[in-house]
Amino acid sequence: MVQHASLPRNEAGIATALGVLKQQFGERFQTGQSIREQHGHTTTWIENQPPDAVVFAQSTEEVAEIVRICAEHRVPIIAYGTGTSLEGHVNAPAGGICVDLSQMDKVLEVNPGDLDCRVQPGVTREALNTHLRDQGLFFPIDPGANASLGGMTATNASGTNAVRYGAMKDNVLAVEAVMADGRVIRTGTRARKSSAGYDLTRLLVGSEGTLCMITEITLQLHGIPEAISSASCSFPSVDAACQTVISVIQYGLPVARIELLDDVMVKALNAYSKLDLPETPLLLLEFHGTEAGVVEQSEIFGALSEEHGGVGYAATSTTEDRHRLWQARHDAYWAMLQYRPGARGIATDVCVPISRLADCVTAAQARVAELGLIAPIVGHAGDGNFHVSPLVDMSNADEVEKAAGFISWLNDLAISMDGTCTGEHGIGQGKRPYLVKELGGATEIMRAIKVALDPQDILNPGKVI
Repeated sequence: MVQHASLPRNEAGIATALGVLKQQFGERFQTGQSIREQHGHTTTWIENQPPDAVVFAQSTEEVAEIVRICAEHRVPIIAYGTGTSLEGHVNAPAGGICVDLSQMDKVLEVNPGDLDCRVQPGVTREALNTHLRDQGLFFPIDPGANASLGGMTATNASGTNAVRYGAMKDNVLAVEAVMADGRVIRTGTRARKSSAGYDLTRLLVGSEGTLCMITEITLQLHGIPEAISSASCSFPSVDAACQTVISVIQYGLPVARIELLDDVMVKALNAYSKLDLPETPLLLLEFHGTEAGVVEQSEIFGALSEEHGGVGYAATSTTEDRHRLWQARHDAYWAMLQYRPGARGIATDVCVPISRLADCVTAAQARVAELGLIAPIVGHAGDGNFHVSPLVDMSNADEVEKAAGFISWLNDLAISMDGTCTGEHGIGQGKRPYLVKELGGATEIMRAIKVALDPQDILNPGKVI
């Protein structure tokens, strides 16, 4: 495990807050070891640092009350959605209270005419899209996991549809938030644009629970496309696949999804999802639009792929085939684990300008081979974001050291290419050392904002800054 130092604990304050919260929340206040560990550690190789207690909140008023109690006694507070974050976001290095928001799971309002809705933070993306389906609407942000919309907002999630629909910051109109002293604020309205004051919405989106606790989100929606077509195309090398992606973006082809899988990832998917894809680098695509528009997009992509050696290009518009293809993509993590049984999958991501994507991915492949690691690559290639996941035997100290060194090297490589150490996983604990390398003096401005909004450092301490 990667270990992070514990922060100083306020033992007296924690003990007092625990007593008060137990009286107020009864059965929704839990201190059992297993539930605390569940809320302190999820799908990451970072050491488990559980909170002292978990409180299940059911309303904004309850969240505000919890924050006021914790602020009074200087006790850390960590927000928890579904636990799918990857960089230690929900760890409690100073102990404290985890506020589980999963029971705040109501879709509060849908406005079909304005293409927006209001939701509580515990609503998952799949639950929202199920709720919207009969109204001809959908919410496009798809990070793969069935994450909560509160957590997706807090980490500025994106995913497979980002090349067309953007990230959470592009689809959140406003949030309701509880600040570090228990005040409840709203950062905006349902208007599609505003010049009224500082953009607090985008400040809080992606703040990873360090500036506030998000208790409601106003989201932009989209109409379900008239036609959807999915496709796959194989390539002789990752470089050829990346060059095709670059051509697609520069051409201006409005693909909704364009996912890159290297040969190792394709082998893993074939075995796990019972597919028969050629075991060479692959692009998975999806086109949205009118019937005629989707056909045209598909034909243009076919021509562009041929220029870079693409073979076996096949498109399908049947719902069953599309779902089978994309379900396999969403099962990539589990497929990787099966590919090397007993290994831990260490997911890391970087993002670079599109023009540097081929250079970065091929360099990463070469480094993996040099170190003798097994590390499938899968990426949201349309926006220059890709994930490398070393499959590591955690009992092998040399292998663990190589994997940690590789991740550090990859972060530095992306930054050297004018990219970022994380395109969507966030900073959390795992990538804090690279934030200063990437942004330099701008991190001092971030620190000043953190101090101004959370002077006691009780909101998710030890993360980001």
